[in-house]
Amino acid sequence: MLNQPVPNFTLPATSGKTFNLADYFGKNIILYFYPKDSTPGCTTQGVAFRDAYAEFQSLNTEIFGISRDTLKSHENFKAKFSFPFELLADTEELACGIFGVMKMKNMYGKQMRGVERSTFIINTAGILVLECRGVKVDGHAAAMRDIIKSF
Repeated sequence: MLNQPVPNFTLPATSGKTFNLADYFGKNIILYFYPKDSTPGCTTQGVAFRDAYAEFQSLNTEIFGISRDTLKSHENFKAKFSFPFELLADTEELACGIFGVMKMKNMYGKQMRGVERSTFIINTAGILVLECRGVKVDGHAAAMRDIIKSF
């Protein structure tokens, strides 16, 4: 899918909104997939994007976090950490399927299906220009900012 147009998709978003990918063409888009609301790594990642949000905005970039959690869970997570961007509820794994982020993971000795922490950058023309899989949280938001700056 890299260097190809991303198919349009629609998901429920926080703040009573509906996310439609095509509505954001003309801007760079960061879609970051994370396993679970309010867990340590996911909180650290969201806070890093929050703290750099104004800079991303100045670079014509919108950020969206996506997980399989419910909209209610997302609203609580967003409010608790004052995220200025929307979180998208992918309870049916629509976007997870498009981007291929579902993987078998070992959790406490058991095999479980879950979201692989991944980030995708879509350019202003709707083309997928970067995919990062198996993301390590520390320094990730800054790395994404530097990549966007290079456009």
